[in-house]
Amino acid sequence: MLEVCVIKDHDSVDVFIGVDVGKTNHHAVALDRNGKKLLDKALPQDEAKLRAIIDSLAKHGTLLLVVDQPATIGALPVAVAQGAGILVGYLPGLAMRRIADLHPGEAKTDARDAYIIAEAARTMPHTLRSIAVTDEQA
Repeated sequence: MLEVCVIKDHDSVDVFIGVDVGKTNHHAVALDRNGKKLLDKALPQDEAKLRAIIDSLAKHGTLLLVVDQPATIGALPVAVAQGAGILVGYLPGLAMRRIADLHPGEAKTDARDAYIIAEAARTMPHTLRSIAVTDEQA
């Protein structure tokens, strides 16, 4: 069972990774604390490739990975990130839709959604929920 709570240590995060999860592919956008885009890439539902992305971004400092769906199709990125010992959170659907309305463009694309998730993680930590593995799963 996943335990959901507010993100802690947001001030210590250097890189904010937004992941728009999908059944076969995900899209990830990583932003540094100043909003500079470090990554904008489609990712397969593949553990090794997700680990490689996390490892490459870790050189920039402390990471926070945020998904739009923490269970089912989002479970693999969450598990890989938790296995790497990084902070993991999710952006609830209602918050995602409201934040998306603040950004230009109306087309729903995976890249746009991943950017919105990363930007929300960077600038609106109050909209995020932390995901932690409960003792039952550990």
